[in-house]
Amino acid sequence: MGKYLVVGLGNPGKQYEKTRHNIGFAAVDLLANKHGLEFRKSLKMQGTLAEGNVAGESCVILKPLTFMNLSGQSVVLTMRYHAIDLARLLVLVDDVAIPMGQTKLRINSGPGGHNGLKSIEEYLQTNRYARLKLGVGDRAEGDLSSHVLGRFSLEEEKLVPALLERAVDVTALFVEKGLTRAMDFANKKAE
Repeated sequence: MGKYLVVGLGNPGKQYEKTRHNIGFAAVDLLANKHGLEFRKSLKMQGTLAEGNVAGESCVILKPLTFMNLSGQSVVLTMRYHAIDLARLLVLVDDVAIPMGQTKLRINSGPGGHNGLKSIEEYLQTNRYARLKLGVGDRAEGDLSSHVLGRFSLEEEKLVPALLERAVDVTALFVEKGLTRAMDFANKKAE
């Protein structure tokens, strides 16, 4: 069987750490950490990659370093290099339309205004890939970009560890048991 590619979306750089938009990076950091995998920078793939086993399957974990709007470049380069099948791609991404702490696993859905997903769709020429949307809460008012590039409130901050654990659990299920089982778990309301 082939490898899996798990992509966490975010923006590189200290100023973006711990922002809502970087929850995908945080989730794959935890995933790599739990499986004893280390990230290494790859100029060829325009990202940092960790390789090894997740839930008994061979996995490549990617954090694109292209900035959100060009994430697709890094994803396609990595898929080609590692000969990864579309059905074995999982993208972890922030979503403002989902309540803080909840997750939704989707396939064949539009980018929903998310520039990282738009870029991936553009480069792959399809939306037939799995994306795990991590709820980062909707903005009460104000500008969307300052909301997603902003940090979590103290209340929200308390929900982040459980959200990241949930993302890791969904990813392991996706790799080990497949899309349907992972969807059943991800799309159930978190306690």
